[in-house]
Amino acid sequence: MSGVQAQSGEAVTLIVATHNEGKLVEINRILSEDLKGQAQRITLRSAASLGLPDPVETGVSFEENALLKARDVARRTNLPALADDSGLIVDVLGAAPGILSARWAGAHGHDKANNALLLAQIEDIPDGKRGARFVCATALVIPGEEERSFVRFGEMKGSIIRKARGEQGFGYDPIFVPDDQPDHTDEDGLRLTSAQMSADEKNAISHRGKALKAITSVIAQQLL
Repeated sequence: MSGVQAQSGEAVTLIVATHNEGKLVEINRILSEDLKGQAQRITLRSAASLGLPDPVETGVSFEENALLKARDVARRTNLPALADDSGLIVDVLGAAPGILSARWAGAHGHDKANNALLLAQIEDIPDGKRGARFVCATALVIPGEEERSFVRFGEMKGSIIRKARGEQGFGYDPIFVPDDQPDHTDEDGLRLTSAQMSADEKNAISHRGKALKAITSVIAQQLL
């Protein structure tokens, strides 16, 4: 590839800067839906499958961290790279947890601890003032003599409930109720948390799904 657009019919290898194979599956599904027949020309590989390390996320925004991760993989492999960075922003906490969402309680990826701390921090906030949103920045970096980079964003608005519900998803999904809802409630008649939605229901409205769909058009223009 070396930073140039693929010739007609030529296969494209795109490295996803992740060690989460579930994310690779999600990206592949969205590309297949949005690119239709062209998706067959793209081979996705994860950074983990190539033995690449996770770069240290030193950015101060979702955009900076997404670009940092994609640029690191692109420069190590000389192949186009895709990365995302996302997190939760709670209105009454300003920009927090923000880029620290995954390690809000001090240990990266400890979802229950992160949820418990966040709920404790806003325990006294009334239900009508517990607004929040998930934000995702997705970056595509194409190496070459003149490196090219692109960033697209997605957002999912909602609110934080007082007690976790649901077994699906990860992170803050069990305590986040999206504003956009399916046409059904849970067994108790309550609006669904992200963790109570099916994968298709969540992906249709999620911040990551929106950002990935936005970057898909860039992939088509720049790589296919």
